[in-house]
Formats: sequence, C-alpha cells, structure tokens
Amino acid sequence: MPFDRLVRGVDGWAGANGRSDVFAQIGDAEYVPRHIEHAGKIGPGEFRSRMAEADAVVAHAGMGSILTALELGVPILVMPRLGRLKETRNDHQVATAERFKAMGRIEVAMDETELPEALDRLTDLRRADTISAQASPELLDAVRGFIFGARTPR
Repeated sequence: MPFDRLVRGVDGWAGANGRSDVFAQIGDAEYVPRHIEHAGKIGPGEFRSRMAEADAVVAHAGMGSILTALELGVPILVMPRLGRLKETRNDHQVATAERFKAMGRIEVAMDETELPEALDRLTDLRRADTISAQASPELLDAVRGFIFGARTPR
C-alpha cells in the first residue's frame, strides 16, 4: 500500500538537508521522490541486507519492519499509517507505535509534522541490543501448554 505522506516527508527532509545517502522502498507510491534513491519494491534478501547496512531505518509502523530492525539492532523511526486517510484498514499501527515507543525500543513520529525533527534526531541514535528472531523457550512452552491443555508454570 502506498504511503505518500512518509515518502514525501523523508524526501523533503533529505533535500533540505543535502542528504544523498537515503534509500527508500516506496511501493506503489504516487509521489515520486526527487532527492532520495528509491525503488518500488525490493526482494526480502535485499531488504534485509539494506537494513543491516543502514545507520538507521525509517518505516511505517509495521511489525515486519520493527522486528527486523530490532533483530539487527538498527535504530528505527516509524510513522504509523492511518485508517482515516485510507493508508490502512484501521489504526492498528498507531497502537503498535505507541506500545514499542513506551518500551523504549523505537522512535516515533505520529505524523508528518513531527517527522522532520525526528529525522534530525536519527543521527544521534546508536545501534541497540538485538532481539532473537525466534520465540523464547518459555513462550513456546506456554503456547504448547495452552494448545495441548497442559498446565505450564507461571
């Protein structure tokens, strides 16, 4: 799904700040960036490779983007898609962004007015502790217990 508000905001910020080191996967966006390198879609391997090499990532507040950044320890700034603007079917990304921000794991710009200042702060962020790509053994045991009816210790 296109996210022109985010693409336009990052492109404008890059132009205003003379940044030529920004790459964006823009999907089917109607807005065509003038200041940043971009591609409509890239494959999963290239996506992960570009993320791993990035100093920071800017994305919608989708779980795939957030979890990949956390797995790689790359600082991430998210801006949630909004249901009322028909960028997604509801405001679940707002809840995701708020929850991860409260945990201190991500940076958030709730809309395009907050985006430029948040982008300015990205240069101050450093790589963080990584998370595992796999669920913890405790969580797996709890899920198995729930599914198979066994009691699991709390």
